[in-house]
Amino acid sequence: MATRNIKEVAQLARVSVGTVSNVLNRPEIVSPATRERVFEAIKKLGFVRNEVARHLRVGRSRTVGLVVLDVSNPFFVDVAQGAESVADEHDSMVVLCNSAGDTGRERRHLDQLEQQRVMGILITPVEMESPWLEELAARGTPVVLVDSPATGLQCSVAVDDRLGGQIAGAHLIERGHRRIMFVGGPPSIKQVADRHAGVTSAVAAADGAVELLTSTAPTLTVAEGRAIGERVAALPADERPTAAFCANDMMALGFLQAMASRGLRVPDDLAIIGYDDIDFAAAAAVPLSSIRQPRELLGRTAIDLLLEEVAEPEQHRHRQVIFQPDLVIRESSALRRNP
Repeated sequence: MATRNIKEVAQLARVSVGTVSNVLNRPEIVSPATRERVFEAIKKLGFVRNEVARHLRVGRSRTVGLVVLDVSNPFFVDVAQGAESVADEHDSMVVLCNSAGDTGRERRHLDQLEQQRVMGILITPVEMESPWLEELAARGTPVVLVDSPATGLQCSVAVDDRLGGQIAGAHLIERGHRRIMFVGGPPSIKQVADRHAGVTSAVAAADGAVELLTSTAPTLTVAEGRAIGERVAALPADERPTAAFCANDMMALGFLQAMASRGLRVPDDLAIIGYDDIDFAAAAAVPLSSIRQPRELLGRTAIDLLLEEVAEPEQHRHRQVIFQPDLVIRESSALRRNP
């Protein structure tokens, strides 16, 4: 079937091309009777609006790009759901892109989103310093950092990860643990660096009574958590940490799997606490203690800030919204040890 165009719709509805355009873009200024005729013509002809051409005319689409570190992590799925719920209320849509923790891939996604003239971009950047994000904003594409604090050059929504790490460390120390391991990913990821800094401060407050070990991996995945867990489980009992604080729940779940496969009991032999409090944390074989982040609220708040900037770019002032983390104690760290 041949592609129908707006002129054919106008002819069938006995109106001007401008009236059809108004019905599609500003229906409130067209009388109900005329709108009805135009919609009937659209239905009869099977007309589909060419969104690409429209975006070229108006300069922007109604699409928001969301670039995340790991699309397989349920944390980012929940963030996306929060953003999508607000976008839907504003007749917009969210396109999810996965950087997989790779700066080159992240840059390609950003280039493609800019070429598509997206309304704006929400992003959890791979590295703390991302000069191309500033360049993107300077060229007119609003950028909001998600789960990553900004310096004031963009809006951002984040959780106080340093406080989260401190809370996790204090919880394990209060439970009697004196040899704690931080299981993390690349320190170039600001969330990882802040969570490590937080647990370090909690250990420092113990005045030398607690030892902090650190093990890092290239990615924050179940597989990497399991690999580190296997190495820890293979250590002699007097050399093993008695607790592990993992930089996210995915790593914590992998670490938990390794303990189970090696016959170590959680929390009796080794306590575990994660970060994010994804749904799988509570459903694990040993329910996982975790530092909770308001996942969907992060997404909703980020896109609210973006829409504010799009609506009033001249009056807009960048804001940095920081949420407070909460500790959720479950079986994996509930046992109190004798120091």
